[in-house]
Amino acid sequence: MKTFLIYLALFVVQYNTLQDKPVVRLNPHQDFIPSEFGGDLVELKNAPPQVQLPPLRLVDSHGRPWSIEVRNLGPGTVTIVGKTQFHVEVPVSHSVTIKATNAGYSSGR
Repeated sequence: MKTFLIYLALFVVQYNTLQDKPVVRLNPHQDFIPSEFGGDLVELKNAPPQVQLPPLRLVDSHGRPWSIEVRNLGPGTVTIVGKTQFHVEVPVSHSVTIKATNAGYSSGR
């Protein structure tokens, strides 16, 4: 019984850490990411081949540095494009983190 409670406690802690970012879904065939999605996990499903980032903002609505995590649910690879000569491809079932900096957008996997 004690072991079960320990495993249950570990599961609850891990579950809570997985929910750090709110998940928002881009509408199917929408070709831009609104700046209000800063700080969120943006899921793409049936997105066009190219999706635009919003005009560069350094902070989100909570005053934190503006960033998003983009997860592509398919059916094809999506290229995320910013106006500051930024682009990153997101294959199906992959995620990428995009951050706003003084120099423009940057990405990491």
